[in-house]
Amino acid sequence: MGEYNLQVSIDQDSGFCFGVVYAIDMAEEILEEQGYLYCLGDIVHNDEEVERLKAKGLRIIDHEDLKQLHNEKVLIRAHGEAPDTYRIALENNIMLIDASCPVVLKLQHRIKTSHDQDEKILIFGKHGHAEVIGLQGQTNGDALVFQDIAELDNAELPQSFTLYSQTTKSTEKFYAIKDELINRGYEVKANDTICRQVSNRDKELHSFVLNFNKIVFVSGKKSSNGKVLFEVCKKYNPNTYFVSSVDELHPEMFSPGDTIGIAGATSTPMWLMQDVKAALEKF
Repeated sequence: MGEYNLQVSIDQDSGFCFGVVYAIDMAEEILEEQGYLYCLGDIVHNDEEVERLKAKGLRIIDHEDLKQLHNEKVLIRAHGEAPDTYRIALENNIMLIDASCPVVLKLQHRIKTSHDQDEKILIFGKHGHAEVIGLQGQTNGDALVFQDIAELDNAELPQSFTLYSQTTKSTEKFYAIKDELINRGYEVKANDTICRQVSNRDKELHSFVLNFNKIVFVSGKKSSNGKVLFEVCKKYNPNTYFVSSVDELHPEMFSPGDTIGIAGATSTPMWLMQDVKAALEKF
């Protein structure tokens, strides 16, 4: 124990969602067998975990690299991909190891069906996010993506449309946006496609963070879900710190005898939260 004698607990509901577990398990299995594997984009929005897998032979490529690749295996991560990726893979004799999350695949299918029925589509999601690119691809790029209702203030919107959401967005925000659009006089058909495993964490976190003086929230900076969950922590426990690695912890953030809760995003590996706990206990 360090002289600060910090009492540290990890939130057992934090850590990888099943989509990420599935993708990483699949990658590790192939890495064991063949020593390397291409992955389209970061397998998870957590640099620490990406580095761990790169050391095992994971090779991260982007869509430009994919076009140059032939006769190889390529992993599609949980975020899913646009139809174009599958087309290129066919042309280049690439075997796709598809670890797209079932929740995302179901959403892609629903968006494609809506688009095929000529519905106008709005997607509440982060611009340029891997999942969102895959969703927009189902509509040949016709869907309008917005990450904030303010973006719609001056937009030319059709009178009636179907509203979808990236799977890791806040449920609360989604319904607030739906109500606001209805108030503005639009006819909105809303499809709540937010992953319950992700959105239920809001509620679990709420009760977890109230038990501690301070919260250390561990997440990659690129994680959308990390941003959402960090805000939840802060709302219910203002003494919340966001860290991406052990190096970002400093003794002056804490006081002797503090009780500290550690939580993380759906892309935060449990081993990283355990490292943070061990570091805090040394203070």
